[in-house]
Amino acid sequence: MNPNVPSLPSATRSVRPELASLLRDLTPGRRIRITQMVSINTRRHWLTAVEGLFRGVNFLSTGIATDRVPEDDIVVVTVHFTKDNGELSSVALDPSSRVEII
Repeated sequence: MNPNVPSLPSATRSVRPELASLLRDLTPGRRIRITQMVSINTRRHWLTAVEGLFRGVNFLSTGIATDRVPEDDIVVVTVHFTKDNGELSSVALDPSSRVEII
């Protein structure tokens, strides 16, 4: 198991088994493409993709800035990568996300 990818069951929503397997096998420096569906209200949808060099995976805890019970937190898997222009970037994965090694 890759030490740069923590155990994925910590996410609030389960990650598809094939995606979890791919993320566990990625090593820093591998070139990846992430494709997601972007939506604006219920009428406009399009696919968009971004490419870069994989840096790691961890979890983003979302929520509001007030003291709430832990059950209210949403935890999403976040993929970190470096774009070709040197920009450090991250994408939070959702059920429609595709990650490919290129």
